[in-house]
Amino acid sequence: MYASLQGQSSPQHVAFLRQLEKELKVEESLVVPLKELNVVVFDFETTGFFPEQGDEILSIGAIKVRGGKVQQEDTFYSLVRCTRELTPEIKELTGIEESDLESAPELSKVLVDFYNFVKGAVLVAHHASHEKKFLQHYNWKLFRSQFKHRIVDTSFLLKLAEPNVSLVRLEDCCDHCGIQVVDRHHALGDAKMTAELWSIYVERIQTLGMKNLREVYERLSR
Repeated sequence: MYASLQGQSSPQHVAFLRQLEKELKVEESLVVPLKELNVVVFDFETTGFFPEQGDEILSIGAIKVRGGKVQQEDTFYSLVRCTRELTPEIKELTGIEESDLESAPELSKVLVDFYNFVKGAVLVAHHASHEKKFLQHYNWKLFRSQFKHRIVDTSFLLKLAEPNVSLVRLEDCCDHCGIQVVDRHHALGDAKMTAELWSIYVERIQTLGMKNLREVYERLSR
């Protein structure tokens, strides 16, 4: 297996991921009271939407939330080495230039560092299908490992707390909740704003009687 991954990731990286998989307690996270749940809210900036067509991760930003309280100083951020030419649209949107990425670490190292930051926490993202798709693709490509962390989508909580409000974009959700929009389309900036959203809506769904993630998913399935 290691031979098949040569040039993509080190045996140490693969071993770390294997050990992390053994320690994950995904099902247990379903019954932890929301007021005690530790999560890592994260965001990717990417070259596009389709990793299976060659789109790459440009940066990863994340912040920890403990029991609904955002840990402003407990953050993760890294650019990712990318050798392809960025489109003018991506450069304008993210503020990232090719020169910023030339000396950045390889994705395999950034992902291992990110997972080491996350450890066993539940992952949270805004419209998480984008991030999940990239993690699934590159976990397999780099480590020959299935992505097993639980990811909770903040849009689920918005749907439960305010079913008659139709909001999609992160900045619109923030405006709706009175959260200042800062560093939009910067991975850490977006992660911090999403963490504030999570904190607000975790509080709101608890007042509606949902005490843990299992009850959140049960309510969504009705």
